[in-house]
Order: sequence, then structure tokens, then C-alpha cells
Amino acid sequence: MIGIFGVILLIVIIGAIFVNTSPQFGGKPNKVSLIKIQSSLNYNGSGTFKNQEITVQNTGFKLSTIPKFFMKGENLTPEEKLPQKKIAKTYFDNEPQQPRITWFGHSTMFIEMEGMNIFIDPMLGDVPAPHPLLGNSRFNKELPIAIENLPEIDLVLISHDHYDHLDYGSIQQLHSKVKQFYVPLGIKAHLTEWGVNASKITEFDWWQSKILNEIEFVAAPARHFSGRGFTRNNTLWSSWILKSKNNSIFFSGDSGYGKHFKEIGKKYGPFDFAMMECGQYNEQWSQIHMTPEETIRASKDVKANLMMPIHWGAFKLALHTWNDPIIRATNKANELNMPIATPKIGEAIVLDRSKFPSEKWW
Repeated sequence: MIGIFGVILLIVIIGAIFVNTSPQFGGKPNKVSLIKIQSSLNYNGSGTFKNQEITVQNTGFKLSTIPKFFMKGENLTPEEKLPQKKIAKTYFDNEPQQPRITWFGHSTMFIEMEGMNIFIDPMLGDVPAPHPLLGNSRFNKELPIAIENLPEIDLVLISHDHYDHLDYGSIQQLHSKVKQFYVPLGIKAHLTEWGVNASKITEFDWWQSKILNEIEFVAAPARHFSGRGFTRNNTLWSSWILKSKNNSIFFSGDSGYGKHFKEIGKKYGPFDFAMMECGQYNEQWSQIHMTPEETIRASKDVKANLMMPIHWGAFKLALHTWNDPIIRATNKANELNMPIATPKIGEAIVLDRSKFPSEKWW
């Protein structure tokens, strides 16, 4: 017993040292940011952010499933490299007349709209975890384009601070070519800790907006949570609305199904295009991630004319087969007559075209 206790104590000490010394875990808000955080209607008396409706993060968590997250399992990861379109450096030289959206896998989206380059949740690293030993590697080792070959980025949007959406290494490599960052409340502290100039960062509460280059950017609700290291819900999570005179786009961020989707659709819909979370679901956390069927319902709720399932195709973060999200989502979309785009990684969707990627490549 003494030996076991000693091992446990050693693990706790090592973990505490790692969390308190590794830059991966970000920083704490300064006084100005803290005032904004504490004045938010979405911040509760216990010092954390809350969802619009009662939300339980763990709906029946089972300790017995923990080892399965570190095992391959049957079809939990692809047996072969996924088909991927390589992006040449000159790809971004030809500015599209209508919004062009390029998928980098998972929830990382590059949007060219109204003459702007907008990068959403640019997780370009290999493992969505604070250390390589604590997560599973990206399905495809190579990105569609090397980070150094990306063009200047006008704006980076962040949905929340989980490792598969806000990646320390990616920000380190990107921020010198990024003009501005729009982030939910509290995330500014992480970015400034990582060397991003504070003047380039704007924090948003839900329903706050800012117009940049004739595009209105709105931070909208999501039903999720946040946290790096041992902290939980000290930063806000959000979805994003991009609305110009000619086009409207919605990005769900991570979210369980909830009433906020209809509220977003009522206030800002219909949307020409919606990127909707679909993947990494499980009955053990059913209120903070959607099943594929709920993803299609949510797309209807926000009044999307065309939707694309995201949050799948790059990492194993749950126990479903790697292609279960897209199989179930396309089946439900066909049943409910919801137009659905299914691009390969690196493949673009251009919104002025009647045709969009729909090949069943999985």
C-alpha cells in the first residue's frame, strides 16, 4: 500500500509540475479581461461560465472506457491514409468572387470572403493534447499545405480553448502572419501568454459583434464547456456568425443539441452555408456533443441552405468508428432533404456554384 501511494503521489507531483510549467496551458486574464468576464450574464456566482440551459458534462461516465481511448480498436482509425487534396501555394492567389471554404480536417476551416482570409480554429498540430503521449495522432500526417506556405491571414476566429481547437504549436507558427484574433471571453490570456500582441486580440461575449471589412462577426451561443489543465469553464465557448451584404455563414463550434440553434436561426438565419459539429460523440457526454442525427436537426434549426459536417476525419477523440459520423449524417440529411457537402480534406466549397462536393469518399 505504501508503494502504491508513493507512485500515485509521484504522478500527482509530476502532473502538477507539468501543468504549472508547460506553456501549453496558457495564461490567466489580466484585470481588464477579468472585469469583462465577471460582468458577463453568462458567468455565474461560482466563478465559471454556464450554458443557456442546464447541461451535464458527464452523462454516465464509465472508468472502464478510459483505456479504449488509447487503443486502436476496430475501424476507430482509418487503416489507410485518407484521400486529401494538396493545396499549392498559388491556390490563394486567385481570389474567388464568392466565399470559398477549404477544410483542413476536424473543425479547421479556411474561409475566403469579401476579400478577407479567415482561419477558424486553426488546429494544425499532430496531437490534440498538451503532450504527444496524452492523445492520438492525426489520421493524415501531412496537412493539405505547409503552414509556412499559407498566405497572410486577416482574421483568426477561435470557438473555445480545448486542445483540438486552440493549439499552442499552431498559434506559435501562425501568429506572425495573422492581423487579428477574435475570441470568446477569457481566451485572450492564452494568446498573450504565447506571444500574441494584445492589440491584435478582441474578446467577445455571446451576441456581441464587430464589423470588419463589411462582414459582421457575431459570437453566438453554443452548448459546451472549456478548460485546459485542471481548470474548467474559466473561458467562454461560442459559435460564430459571419454575415455580409451578400453572404451569411455559420460555424457551430463544439456544441450539444439545444434551443440556441433555433434562436440563432431566428435572429440571423437563413444561412447560405453552415459548418456543423458532427463527431466525437458518446452517450457518456451526450449533452455537450451532438449525434449525427442531431447535427442535421440543428442545421434545419439555424435555417441552413447547405451544411457540412465538421469535427471528424482527423482525430480519434471518441469510441465510434472514424467514419460513423459522416455515414449517419448523410443518411439523416437525405431523409430530411437537407443539402449536405462532403469535401475531402483540402477540397473547397464555393458558394456561388450549384454543385458542391458530395462524393462518398469514406
